[in-house]
Amino acid sequence: MLIWVGLGNPSKKHEKQRHNVGFMAVDEIASEYSFGSWREKMNAHIAEGEISGQKIMLVKPQTFMNRSGISVSQISKFYKISETSIYVFYDDIDLKSGQIKVKIGGGHGGHNGLRDIDQHIGKEYWRIRIGIGRPHEKALVHNWVLNDFSLEERRSWLDLLLRAIAMEAPILAEQQQEKFMSRVAWRAPSPSQLQKKNQQTGDENGI
Repeated sequence: MLIWVGLGNPSKKHEKQRHNVGFMAVDEIASEYSFGSWREKMNAHIAEGEISGQKIMLVKPQTFMNRSGISVSQISKFYKISETSIYVFYDDIDLKSGQIKVKIGGGHGGHNGLRDIDQHIGKEYWRIRIGIGRPHEKALVHNWVLNDFSLEERRSWLDLLLRAIAMEAPILAEQQQEKFMSRVAWRAPSPSQLQKKNQQTGDENGI
């Protein structure tokens, strides 16, 4: 079994915020593959299903972001799941909006959810980094992540990216992490990728 964790903060107040894009990703996967109903267990909402013959447990910690490790630790110990079978979807301000990166291990990059998971289970789990961009001034970062995605963001890249993550989930279930990353980027290119492509096309056409 694989555990796919989406990070976010519970309650209606937070559900559309940039910091909750991890919740959004696993919600989209649950919907696409008709997972069972979300139920409360071990300080989290969990839903179980199967993708590409692989049993998947989706997890949304309900302890607020900076205590995400509590439920992840409880669940992994109860089901005897190793770190390398845990995948965490989360918002990353160090990636441009709409970009996605997959890696195993590494630092928390100042992300409080990852910091707490590191402290509870170690660092050798998979990270699905979902870029949300960052404001120009460091002092504005807190408000940036806790503000809702704009309608323009949803239309230009967010909805497409979440859909792409769900559509390519079978590849991730097969643990082809690099292929998953490239397929999602192909299916839902980020705004910066599209801009670069348009510039290249313009150069080729002599514009």
